[in-house]
Amino acid sequence: MLGLTPLGTVHTLVSLVALAAGFASLLRDGRIVPDSGLGRTYVWSTALTCLTGFGIFERGGFGVPHALGVVTLVVLAFATWQGGARWLGARWLYVSTVCFTLTLFFHMIPGTTETFTRIPAGRPLFTGPDDPALQKVVGVLFLVFIVGAVLQVRHLRRQGRALQSMAGLQGAGKSAR
Repeated sequence: MLGLTPLGTVHTLVSLVALAAGFASLLRDGRIVPDSGLGRTYVWSTALTCLTGFGIFERGGFGVPHALGVVTLVVLAFATWQGGARWLGARWLYVSTVCFTLTLFFHMIPGTTETFTRIPAGRPLFTGPDDPALQKVVGVLFLVFIVGAVLQVRHLRRQGRALQSMAGLQGAGKSAR
């Protein structure tokens, strides 16, 4: 399959599961919810994608893709850290939401690089990871991440205000009885 090793094939298939679960969660819930089925699938398949990526050395030894895998695992662990809510209180939901979305952006970097340095077969769109056109695509993906993160935070704030308003209305109704 496009010059992939057996480990590379497993890595690619698991990463596709992670991407599908991540984007499906974003579409359904507006964020990656780690306690949902899609969220758990995303978290575990992302971790497995990183771990399988450590055994792939197509471009030599330990390199930038491996470092990105380490960073992804650190951000993923931080986002799932149970102590975060005690540490940051209500702000933790915003921080963890942006962290999960950041890991999805991290998926897109090697995903875009590896896909479009192989496809179309025989005439790939990019010559390699240092191709200036690919760097521009990654820059656009970063801007999409920033816009998405801002929209997620705004959505969470609106949800919080709506819940506070509803709680206030319910409390007012109870005191009138």
